[in-house]
Amino acid sequence: MNEKASIKRLKLTTFKLRSLLNITQAINENLTQEELLSRYESILQEDLNIGKLILYKLEDEWKCILSSGISDESQKNIDVEKDLLSFNEISFVSSAQSSTLSNYDIVIPVVHNNKHIAFVIIGDIDEEGEGISPTIKHLNFIQTISNIIIVAIENIRLFNESLKQEAMKKELELASKMQNMLIPHTSALPNNERVSMMAFYHPHLEVGGDYYDYLELSKDEIGFCISDVSGKGMSAALLMSNFQANLRALFIHEISLLALVEKLNECVLRAANGEKFITLFIGKFNFKSRELEYINAGHNQPILYKVDDKNLLFLDKGCVGIGMLDEIPLIKKGSVLIEERTKILCYTDGLVELMDGRGISTETSEIEDCLSNNDSIEDNIGDIIKRQKILEDSTAIFDDISILGIELF
Repeated sequence: MNEKASIKRLKLTTFKLRSLLNITQAINENLTQEELLSRYESILQEDLNIGKLILYKLEDEWKCILSSGISDESQKNIDVEKDLLSFNEISFVSSAQSSTLSNYDIVIPVVHNNKHIAFVIIGDIDEEGEGISPTIKHLNFIQTISNIIIVAIENIRLFNESLKQEAMKKELELASKMQNMLIPHTSALPNNERVSMMAFYHPHLEVGGDYYDYLELSKDEIGFCISDVSGKGMSAALLMSNFQANLRALFIHEISLLALVEKLNECVLRAANGEKFITLFIGKFNFKSRELEYINAGHNQPILYKVDDKNLLFLDKGCVGIGMLDEIPLIKKGSVLIEERTKILCYTDGLVELMDGRGISTETSEIEDCLSNNDSIEDNIGDIIKRQKILEDSTAIFDDISILGIELF
């Protein structure tokens, strides 16, 4: 009897070591999740004669990653949160515990760092199998090998996820560089005896939906704009890139601002299919007539300050946002005669919509204060950036911030 018992123990130990070696080799060979589960299934069903097998794994939610020897309907009836989370150790299923588990015999929880990460449910076990000990004597072994498999599969998932995130990070870095190429650098903006421009761009994420631009329409006329796409992220950045290309192609000396806005509306509708819209402030200034023409299409109202008169006004004439409607019903063009030194501050809503303890507040008084003085537009913008703590990663800021300042002499 002792010799027979020794042989049985040796056979059992050999089986377990062989199974563990098989799984370890599979993991070292960097097999896929499907291949690992296939070897795991083979050990439990072919070696241990288990008829029914279900394996649930926790990812973002509980997911069945393996089912064998059962019907689909039987599998769907199990609710992990309701039926399994109460099992903290290997347990035999009784009909009183859960009717959905009545077709199974044993629940084996897999715990890692005191947290359930998987559940193995087995049924139709063969307790009289020859050549190995009855299945019931292998439950701790099944729990151990299940833990190894689950941790390995989770490592595979995390590794693949890290690869995806790294690839996405590189794509976003490239997109950010491309987007920065579309927005004129401060050094490319005019700075002469007639006009001085200063700009600031601070995307909240890697890529943003803000855009500003400057165009020389003729030797005596300049055009400028600032805009913001609804929403954030890559889709907003792509729409803005498309918008930039269309605006630069359409904004020429000969076209009126009304016709330009109508054409841009058509372009955005085609590109966004009505799912996004763009707020836009667009203007042009003629150095001979000294007239500033503009249209504000749903954008934050730029602030105009006449330095000598100390007169401050908001540029609010315009229409609804670009791409909101198939046809814009009414467009009002604004006009301001500028005969003295004048500063114009254009900005996107990220500058004035700040998060405070009560929610989102919109406040322009501080910006007005920064502008209403004899300082240059460059100094004004620097003061705004400092006061709003934009470069200090202020937690109140939750959107892209763009500023375009124009000083006319």
